[in-house]
Formats: sequence, C-alpha cells, structure tokens
Amino acid sequence: MKKRIAPLAMIVFLLCGAADAAVLTSETFVSMVKCTDPQVSPDGKWIAFVATVPLVDANRSNSDIWIVPTAGGTPRRLTNGTGADYHPRWSPDGGVIAFVSTRGGNAQIWTIPVGGGEAARLTDISTGAYDPVWSPDGKRIAFYSFVYPDCATDSCNGAREKKAEEGPVKAKVIDALLFRHWDSWKNGKFNHLFVADVSTGAFEDLMPLRNHDYPPFPFGGSGDYCFSPDGKEICVDAKEAAMEAISTNTDLFVIDLGAKHMKKITANEAADEKPLYSPDGRYIAYRAQQVPAFESDRWRLMLYDRSNGQSRSLTDAFDRWVTDYAWSPDSKSIYFTAGDQGHSPLYALDVKSLKIEKLVPKANNMTPAVADGGATIVFARAGHNFPHSIWAVSRGGKNLRRLENFNAEVLANLEMNAAEEIRYKGAEGADIQAFVIKPPKFDPAKRYPAIMLVHGGPQSAFIDHWYTNWNAQTFAAAGYVIFIPNFHGSDGFGQDFVNAISGDWGGRCYEDIMKGLDYIAALPYVDSKRIGAAGASYGGYMINWIEGHTDRFACLVSMEGTYSTAGSYGTTEELWFPEWEFGGTPWDKSEAYAKWSPDRFAKSFKTPCLVVHNELDYRVGLEEGLQMFTALQRQGVPSRLLCFPDEGHWILKPANNEFYYDQFIGWMDTYLKK
Repeated sequence: MKKRIAPLAMIVFLLCGAADAAVLTSETFVSMVKCTDPQVSPDGKWIAFVATVPLVDANRSNSDIWIVPTAGGTPRRLTNGTGADYHPRWSPDGGVIAFVSTRGGNAQIWTIPVGGGEAARLTDISTGAYDPVWSPDGKRIAFYSFVYPDCATDSCNGAREKKAEEGPVKAKVIDALLFRHWDSWKNGKFNHLFVADVSTGAFEDLMPLRNHDYPPFPFGGSGDYCFSPDGKEICVDAKEAAMEAISTNTDLFVIDLGAKHMKKITANEAADEKPLYSPDGRYIAYRAQQVPAFESDRWRLMLYDRSNGQSRSLTDAFDRWVTDYAWSPDSKSIYFTAGDQGHSPLYALDVKSLKIEKLVPKANNMTPAVADGGATIVFARAGHNFPHSIWAVSRGGKNLRRLENFNAEVLANLEMNAAEEIRYKGAEGADIQAFVIKPPKFDPAKRYPAIMLVHGGPQSAFIDHWYTNWNAQTFAAAGYVIFIPNFHGSDGFGQDFVNAISGDWGGRCYEDIMKGLDYIAALPYVDSKRIGAAGASYGGYMINWIEGHTDRFACLVSMEGTYSTAGSYGTTEELWFPEWEFGGTPWDKSEAYAKWSPDRFAKSFKTPCLVVHNELDYRVGLEEGLQMFTALQRQGVPSRLLCFPDEGHWILKPANNEFYYDQFIGWMDTYLKK
C-alpha cells in the first residue's frame, strides 16, 4: 500500500518540494496541484483562482479558491470546504467572491467576503446551480441549472429528481436524439438560465418550459452568457435545432430582463458562441464557424455591433482557431489565444486596425483576463515541462512571470528534458511538425526504446501542454524517447491542413505517421526494433488501423478508439461528426464507412495491443473497445483490456489515472525493454 499525503499536507509538500524526487513517476505526476480559472478583481490588484488537489486514496480531487496579488506574492487560501469549491467570480465592488460549491451536497452558488468571514450559501435549487455571473450593479447573479422543462417550479423539479433517484423503476424512455452526451444521460432535462437575487437568494428561470439547452449541454458554462454593461440584458448562446444530434448550429440570443423578451441576433447556420460585451457596451464579441455541421471549421473572432445589428469577422486573415478571449478596459483591444504550430500563444488584436500581435509565443496559454487597467494580462498556462499554473505578462508582451508557486519546488527537483521541435516530410511532401522528448539522464551514446503518441480529434493537435492522460514527461521518465507528430488534420497549421483528414481517415495521416516512424527509427539514439505507438479517441482509431496495416511497431496501446466506423455511428451521440467525416449516414455512404473501418482488416492483426475503453464513454461506445479486444484475443494476439466503470472518454479520477499510467508503462516495458 502506497503511503498517501493528507490534503493540507499535500499542499505544503507541493509548495515546499520533495528533495528526494528526481524522475517523474506516475505517483508524483498524479499528485500535482492544478491551478486554473484566473479571475481579476475589479481594482486589478488581486487574482482569484482554483487550486485542485488530488486525493488519490479517495479517488477524487478537492478544489479550493485562492487569491494572489497581481504584482506577485504569497497565495492565500480563501475557501476550505469539504466539497469542491470552484468557478470564483468577483462582485463588482470587489468585496465578495461568488463560487460554486458541493459542500452541502449538490452544487450551489455560495459567496464569501474577500476580507475575511465565512462562506454563505446563496442558492438552494433542487437541480443544482452552476457558473455564477454577476450583474454590473451587484444585485443579481446569473447561473444555469439542468432542469425538467415541463416543471414550472423548483418543487416540481425536486419531486421528479427524488422519484428518479429513489423509485424502484430505473427505465429510461427516449423519444428523440440527442439523449445522452459525452458521459451523461439527459433523462429529459435541459440546461436553463436563471437569475438569483443576491439579497434574498430567490431565483427565476429565464427559459420556462423551453425544450432546448441555454447554454448548450454538456459543455456550456458562464462563457456562454453575460450581462450587458448596463445590466438590462443578458446574451446567451443556445442550440435550437430540431434534431441536436445532426446540427452544430448554435446562435446568440439577447434577453431583455425588464420585458422578459428574447431575440435571436445571429442568423449564421453554423456555430455562434461565447458572447462577451465590450466594456463600453457598443459591441458583443463572440466566436463563430462558417460551415454548418462541421465541428472543426475555423473559429473566427466576430464582432456584433449593437447599434445596427450587424456582425463582422475580425480574424478573416488569421488562419487559426480562436479559443479564449478578453476585452481591454478601453474596448479597443481583444486579447485571445489560438493554436499555432504546436503551441497556443497569447495574442493582442486591435479592433480598429485588425492588427494582431503575438505576446506569449510558447506553451499552452488559456483563459486570459485583464488587470491593472489593461497594463497586465493574467492567464492560465501549461507546457510539456510544467502543469497548469497562473501567469501574467505586460500588455506589450514583456515581463512574463508566474504568480503562484504550487508545484514549483517539486518541479525543480525533477529532471526533465525540454521538448525539441522538429520537421519532417509527410504525405504529398508536406512539412510535418513534431515534438521529441528524451528521457532523464539521457546519454546520446545509448540506444533507447521509443513511443509514438497519436493525437485524437482527429481535427486537433498535440500541443506544448501538460496532458492528463498523455503526459509525455511521465512516459519519457520511464526510459523512453517520446515522438509526437502533428499529422494532416491537426489544427494550428491552417484550415486547409485541418480539412485534409475528412474522408481520408487512414490515408495521408497514416502516411504521415509512418514517415514519422521512419524519422524516429533513423535517430542514432533510438533502437528501431523497440518502438511502440499509442493513441486515444481518433488516436485510438489510428492504432486500430495501424494494427491491421503494419507490423513495424513492437507493441500498441489503443484507448477509446473506433473499431467499426458503421457500428460506432449507431452508439455515438454527435451524429454530425461521422456524417461530415464520411459524407452521410452508413446506409447512404456504406462504401465510405467501410473503406476506413479497422474491423475490415482484423485478419491482419498481429501486434501486441493494450485496449483501454471505459463504460461511461458515450462518444466512442464501450462496444468498440470490446470488439477490438475480442478480435485480438480470438486470433491469439497478445492483448489486454483495461476498462474503468466510472470513467468516460478520458480517465480523470486520480487513483484511476495513476493505475492507467502504471498499466500503460508496464505494457510498453514488456515489449520494448526485452
């Protein structure tokens, strides 16, 4: 039995360090504190953020709210609840922080005085309350809850919840798609936007009796709704499609809080989301796609002019996906992040000239916020060599600095090599970017085993980031050279490169991967006979495809991967995805589905393979992993199935995650360290 550290001792341990640690183990990796969601106080002097501490023995994490001076200094813990405390949001006067807490059972909105005092619960809604947003006058808080749309009162929702939980019959009755998503069943419920009175806690459903999600389920949050600067209206994005499962079309809606009138302000048939009013109230910034039913179309930063109802793109000339963004206080600039060449830089955009300046070029920069009257930008950041942490940079891109010191001493005592960026020629002569990470105590005179990591998506990328399930440093610390290619379909290299993978799942990207294998096998410090490959989601699909097309890898790990493209169509939830990728439904485009289906090549399976698939994965159903494992076992191919009953498409619980890393590395060791 491993000796675990209690939660408070864990924070002290991670702040002060562990002098004996030298190589990153799965236990050390899983124990790292994760700092996220930086929020700037109205006076710009303080940053509130969330510190999440793994409780491995309990197989869960605990999160608390901390604050740290914008100028730098010692962080101070603001909450110390028995449940999770997260999503901090400052009141307009800066005296109170609202946050979500599960300390009383289900999630509710709580408030706590910043200067000292106890937290107090604001909401008491049977279906839970999430992601508070303050009104500009500090009198109201908007939040969302997952409710039964035919219930007009909270008592009705409460009775329905109690019956579902305590009644003897657990049957689900489904009348339409989309009935489950990611790792949750909808069970006839929808997200509705609420407003609570801060003085009384009384709340009102702004979407009564509506059978749609406001904001979208299950990934919607406070980034999907906001008050206007005068507090008279709320803008929210929602999907009102007749069949959600085949549509990516979300729109922006403005709710007049006085008249209780809702108006749609976007007519785009693709996605429009994440509205954010400019401080002067003239504009609503949001991001949008242009191609309906294609979830990986380029995300443009848009500007809606409230004076004339017209929208325009600010980033037509910027061939990258805009992700997170924040306004400058003078409404003249927008700070945003976007994937670029294996990184997610922080940018500044001048709204008038449309000039874009790269402020922080490396690592994965996230969720920017503006402090000091616009002089400082605060953001979350992670990279191949460090976990999620809170950083700041000056408006001109100077004085990049970290604001808290969680994990700092632990990281200082770990030997990790920097990720090296390389380029090689892939399919059609394209330049393919990749990262190479060497193991600790690397000796160029030796020859090491290697692991190639294949990213998911497929329209995604492996960027400079501290991944939860695919942490390259943890794999490297086990004695491996890690090779991470961004093949055709990866974002951050232009939309044409992204589009190249649709309808070509096992084509150019497979060629890119095999030419990457040629590259790494030729390295003087890599043993070409001891190279494995692993991937998840689309990466898992590609491992299944590799299994039937080559025996050049010594072993494989397939996580949450598709085995039968047509079969997976019937169990996944977002049908727009396979219908776009293969040009329609399996009954209309059977040849396209069959062409790229790994099950057709099962007779050629021969490489030892660890199959990882979880019971709560509704994106790529458990059946896909079971079929893959059955095909391997039936043909006598060395194989193992790892299945977590309490995980979905990713492995998130700390004890589960540690066990997964140990299984992964143990499997690779068996075949690559003979």
